[in-house]
Amino acid sequence: MTGFAKIHLITGWLPLSLFTATGVCLVIVLALALLGRRARSLLREIIIGCVCMAAGGLLIWLLSDVFMVFGVSVGWEVMLSVAVSCAIIGMAITALIDSHGVRKVFAIILIPLVVFSCALQIDMIYGEYTTLASIIGKPEYKDLNDGTLHTASMSVAEWKCLAARNDLPAMPKSGIVRSVDIPATSSGFAARKANVYLPPAALSKRSPALPVMIMMSGQPGSPDRFFSASRIADSLNAFAAAHHGLAPIVVSPDQNGSVLHNSLCSNTDVYGNAKTYLTVDVTRWISSHLPAAKAGEQWMIGGFSQGATCSTQLGPANPRLYGFIFSVGGELEPTSESRAHTIERFFHSDAAAYKKNVPLSIIAKHAPSTQTYFAAAGQWDTESQRNQATIGQAAKEAGMSVTTLVVSDAGHDWHSVQAALRPAIDLFCQRTGLGGEMKPLQQYPRLRVVQVP
Repeated sequence: MTGFAKIHLITGWLPLSLFTATGVCLVIVLALALLGRRARSLLREIIIGCVCMAAGGLLIWLLSDVFMVFGVSVGWEVMLSVAVSCAIIGMAITALIDSHGVRKVFAIILIPLVVFSCALQIDMIYGEYTTLASIIGKPEYKDLNDGTLHTASMSVAEWKCLAARNDLPAMPKSGIVRSVDIPATSSGFAARKANVYLPPAALSKRSPALPVMIMMSGQPGSPDRFFSASRIADSLNAFAAAHHGLAPIVVSPDQNGSVLHNSLCSNTDVYGNAKTYLTVDVTRWISSHLPAAKAGEQWMIGGFSQGATCSTQLGPANPRLYGFIFSVGGELEPTSESRAHTIERFFHSDAAAYKKNVPLSIIAKHAPSTQTYFAAAGQWDTESQRNQATIGQAAKEAGMSVTTLVVSDAGHDWHSVQAALRPAIDLFCQRTGLGGEMKPLQQYPRLRVVQVP
């Protein structure tokens, strides 16, 4: 990436500079009114701002929580940001009309500053776009070099024995994230490039057979989005540093084919054979090109939002492929616009065919199961909390090991993913032999365990 594309949106100089400029401009507009003895005009501007705040807050609440235009509630933080921004814009427009000279100029400047500040604040709330590159769709990671690919030459237990003798093969200190085309040999699915995280041990020329995490972003989204927004590479590099370079391999495939598509992670004639691509093409490519463990108990499938729904479809349907299911903010069933529209468009009005792609039906069909279902939802994402409780209960009845969590001070956003990934990684690594005993879930920050009936 160029330096411009690497500019961070959530931390660093850009948000600080933008918010500071907006605040300074607002203070100048208010101060010039007081210095010019225009108290009556300022009072009118404040009143109009309050009206705009109420109108903007009401509108975003109706769109979010009443008409559900966005599919989920945007949360009170976003509603407040929009309402406050509407208030300032209303004041600025009134000041622009009332004023002249320098104050008029600053009122004009204030309007776009508020718009951009509001957009950036919302992005910070969700944690969705982390750099300018992620907004414009520019690839964030280098292509995977074939020279870095190695198949496994030993087990994790053998690797640990070498570590005990201080005789480990040469490897870098940190893992890498790279982009790669995974051929749609069996499915013919038009997938975008996938992203792959290889821990230090996987970069050794004598690599151990490592567990695999297949992780998917939501929709709209991309494989790049999962890595950049979840910060999973940082978490796994930290884990590897404490475990002799050992950590799971992570692959984020493209389950939709386009930022505008929702494949439902199903085989349909609308967007193609997404299910076959994920369960056959992606799985075979990983097994044949990476130092991956063979047993399904060593594989996780998971994701956020639509990617989470996908994991609760494909995971229970393929118990031999995936032993661990990770879900944050998942839905009860895959939908595009509405359930009725989904059945009509994707399944030719065949409700029975659609039902075969619904997680609850899949879980019941493949019971009993020894898989692990690990799910989380943000404190303000009440719908996802209900969804994970319903799926968790069905999974428990099917015999799965079930953990459901609520992430405090978070909604339907990537902050929930980041918080839930920490214990999920520790548990997965414990179950697959990479790590030792993990601390109790209650000791992880921002997490509350919810018992499934």
